[in-house]
Amino acid sequence: MAEIQLTAEARDEFGKGAARRVRRANRVPAVLYGHGAEPVHVSLPGHQTLLALRQANVLLNIELPGGKSELALPKQVQRDVIRDGIVHVDLLIVKRGQKVQVEVPIVLLGQAMDETTVNQNLNSVAVLAEATNIPAEIRVSIEGADVGTQITLADLDLPDDVTLAEDSEGLVLSVVKARAIEIETEVEGEEGEEGAEGEEGAEATTDSAEAAPTE
Repeated sequence: MAEIQLTAEARDEFGKGAARRVRRANRVPAVLYGHGAEPVHVSLPGHQTLLALRQANVLLNIELPGGKSELALPKQVQRDVIRDGIVHVDLLIVKRGQKVQVEVPIVLLGQAMDETTVNQNLNSVAVLAEATNIPAEIRVSIEGADVGTQITLADLDLPDDVTLAEDSEGLVLSVVKARAIEIETEVEGEEGEEGAEGEEGAEATTDSAEAAPTE
């Protein structure tokens, strides 16, 4: 995964009021921590950060004031769902060559056989990967899969140097026979005959419609 570079600015005011002022300037309050270092409070460019954090496990190259830079992974992201913005970001400092545990999305490819249903038990998998080589997704082919097919974590095709961080016997998905949906249609001949008699039938239909709920 490619690194995304963000330029940070120092932040020495804290609290809700200070955070609001940072966001009004179209920047995002953030803190970097890890590797025994003191937390570093910064602000990041709002739009660039929003775009970057749309990627799962994105690796950020944070250029700090004074010329130093740190590699970091988003640890916790607080979002404003109403305004589609970011309120605050916690960033975990990582080093090149360091193994980290992350959740990677599982993506299904292809189509199973007709008249089957794919029950997906897991949408992501916990893996250990080098911080600079985290896969964006783990792909699983279900092309032509028939009833009875089961795929476990042990069956996943992981990239080189990426290993499972959880029990390999976990079930990712299973393919079962599709259940038929039965729709019962009642044919009431007598009501149809009454509706064909003219004005009386029409009045009955109108009265029924007027009595129906209008909520």
